[in-house]
Amino acid sequence: MDLKLNTPLTIEEIDFRVQSINKGGYATILAYKDARVDMNRLDAVFGVGFWQKKYEMINGNLYCSVGIWNKELQQWVWVQDVGTESMTEKEKGQASDAFKRACFNLGIGRELYDYPVIQVKLNGNQENPKNGEWYLDDGRVKQGFGLKLKEWKWYSEFDENGHITYLGCKDDKGAVRFT
Repeated sequence: MDLKLNTPLTIEEIDFRVQSINKGGYATILAYKDARVDMNRLDAVFGVGFWQKKYEMINGNLYCSVGIWNKELQQWVWVQDVGTESMTEKEKGQASDAFKRACFNLGIGRELYDYPVIQVKLNGNQENPKNGEWYLDDGRVKQGFGLKLKEWKWYSEFDENGHITYLGCKDDKGAVRFT
């Protein structure tokens, strides 16, 4: 395979997480890439030492610039984007987000923007609600212990232009949950 920055990510390089669950028990699932995926792609395409990143604050916002050594021009070519804080690790999340967004500008994982909206009907558990995939607690929707999204098996296919043509998954019990 002729690996390029914009070669679609393999399904193993993509992570999935629940973005929200509505009161009807439907989960919206978000597909995303980890910053390590970007580092690995940059290493694979350009080699270690032929790309770099740097951070700077602009008007109170953290920006990441990613530079790639251009052999023909004999100089660094840069792209830049801003990050937002994460809910768990404020500064680390902001730095990681800025880096991943800058890498989107280079084409890494850009096909994720073309993924369909992933909505899945979750299973409840009437006898022990917390053991289901979702439950209501004082009128608020909560994710149950039975939702083992990390154990679901995802499948993707792309056409010759890198556009997604199929996305599907099976849960940890082998049942088809999304196509």
